[in-house]
Amino acid sequence: MAAVAALRGSCRWRGGRRAGLHRAPCRGHRLTPADDEMYQRTRVMVLEPESPNIMFIEGYSTRGFTISGDVVVGPCAVLPRSILQWNVGSHRDISHESLSLFRLLEPQIEILVLGTGDRVERLHPATLKQMRECGIAVEVQDTANACATFNFLMNERRVVAAGLIPPR
Repeated sequence: MAAVAALRGSCRWRGGRRAGLHRAPCRGHRLTPADDEMYQRTRVMVLEPESPNIMFIEGYSTRGFTISGDVVVGPCAVLPRSILQWNVGSHRDISHESLSLFRLLEPQIEILVLGTGDRVERLHPATLKQMRECGIAVEVQDTANACATFNFLMNERRVVAAGLIPPR
């Protein structure tokens, strides 16, 4: 009898008909995960907290870049194991000659990531074609995304280089 009385209190009348068991949510009610949901959470583990042999771009500013703890002023070429000043002033100065450094590397790089400053700037199609003919894929991005792409590819142990122009 007590069970019937409890059920009567949990049923609501809608339009003269009795609705099924329905309990309105309270303000203080909290959802709790079911037992099977407890083990489906995403976890992130850092397997390599530090990679001393890999170049990482840690930051950038209008003046230059911080790469693996070193501060580089102005445009730079980031190679798999070294950093060089890159003699370009803007994206207009990127040419077949200014990219010759990246074609001479041994082992040959797979991908060249170019950061062109604040915005993605189009490069001359002939310049990009010459790099493709040498077997080097070129990815042109704004500098912020180019830094992130370079770090991602380096973390995957790809043979990658970057030509970066600081944003204004």
